[in-house]
Amino acid sequence: MAERMLKFTVVERSTPEKRPAEARSHDFHEIYRDFIDAKAAEQASRCSQCGVPFCQSHCPLHNNIPDWLRMTAEGRLEEAYALSQATNSMPEICGRICPQDRLCEGNCVIEQSGHGTVTIGAVERYLTDKAWEEGWVRPLVAGESRGQSVGVVGAGPAGLAAAERLVELGYKVTVYDRHDRAGGLLIYGIPGFKLEKDVVERRTRRLADGGVEFQLGFEVGRDATLPELKQRHDSVLLATGVYAARDLTVPGAGSEGVVPALEYLIASNREQLGDGAVEPRLSAAGKHVVVVGGGDTAMDCVRTAIRQGAESVTCLYRRDRANMPGSVREVAHAEEEGVVFEWLAAPKAITGEALAAAGVRAARMRLGPPDASGRQSPEEVDGADFELKADLVIKALGFDPEDLPANFQAEDLAVTRWGTLKTDFRSMMTSVPGVFAAGDIVRGASLVVWAIRDGRDAAEAIDRYLTAHAQAALMAAE
Repeated sequence: MAERMLKFTVVERSTPEKRPAEARSHDFHEIYRDFIDAKAAEQASRCSQCGVPFCQSHCPLHNNIPDWLRMTAEGRLEEAYALSQATNSMPEICGRICPQDRLCEGNCVIEQSGHGTVTIGAVERYLTDKAWEEGWVRPLVAGESRGQSVGVVGAGPAGLAAAERLVELGYKVTVYDRHDRAGGLLIYGIPGFKLEKDVVERRTRRLADGGVEFQLGFEVGRDATLPELKQRHDSVLLATGVYAARDLTVPGAGSEGVVPALEYLIASNREQLGDGAVEPRLSAAGKHVVVVGGGDTAMDCVRTAIRQGAESVTCLYRRDRANMPGSVREVAHAEEEGVVFEWLAAPKAITGEALAAAGVRAARMRLGPPDASGRQSPEEVDGADFELKADLVIKALGFDPEDLPANFQAEDLAVTRWGTLKTDFRSMMTSVPGVFAAGDIVRGASLVVWAIRDGRDAAEAIDRYLTAHAQAALMAAE
């Protein structure tokens, strides 16, 4: 092992080749090229194989990163893939869109020592793409039938991860989703330059081929209530995500030129999927675009606007670069592609007519005392307002839960004061017996990797619940 590993002192950190900004900013293809075999082995060999693997402990899925890096360095690629997918339902997706700089790579020991982190995400992506090419990704095989069924509401990462595990445990699984394709935000919310759609579609095809039934275009509350789904299935998992956009509360925010981020991204992704051209209201072509927000969704919007041919793209964020919640890498990509960032700036009004925005009046901000979360609170600087041209203003201020008790006609479904579903910490069950919840609808808007973790945990919790009930019924019958 020593001959193949611990090379971080003699091998420089290297990521896969990135396409030039002037080339990639005109299409929606992923911006990184693939690692070649030798490069992946070389970069994996930089791992220090440390005694306490902080990369693993800071991964929500606790992936066995040091071991599959070692196997990659040794050329044992099929074994490395098998170990990688043992704890992760979608390793190639996490390799592409996880904020590794805040999770595994950000806590890499050699990163802390100043040698530059191991490129864990790129190796993870390489391994699984290689597995698909070589046929190492095995079909989903159902476990011995339990004679019980589970309904999963939501075909996003939490729902898909749960469905996969439940099938392996022997349950009949039906996934319900309001959209016409499975994948949730992986399909409709994340642009192709970060995650090309065939990467998601091959995962959902594997589930369908393995026995998962998808009922798409199905809206709970319209096509069936939650109580009716409970009658159809032995258990139900709610993995709907959070889709209600937070609003701008400034004069002019109701203008037709002001649109929610998700509506904008869904329209763009649908066009890329071949569903027809984006309607003019949701297109950035030829427009001055201002995106309000500082998270990853804001970065998706600014970079999409560049590719749609915007005249200019500006991101307004009320804190500074150091306090931005989005990925540092995404900010760098956006700047390379021509996005202008106005740090410490917040909108005060949308100017123009009722049917069309003409600009944004913004205030300069400074960071004051910490707020309840410990972050410094932004404060307006008096007399420092400025104007920006804006034909299209995109609200990327985050997402809140929809009113599921009302929408699902399940008034006994308890929610927290934030509107997320209230669940028992250990069992993951909601206030409705037999109904479980996982992902963003429980923890609030979060990361795909956490949704996968929650979905896998929920599947195990449902199995424990249904097994206990089956045993109780058997004992009662005796």
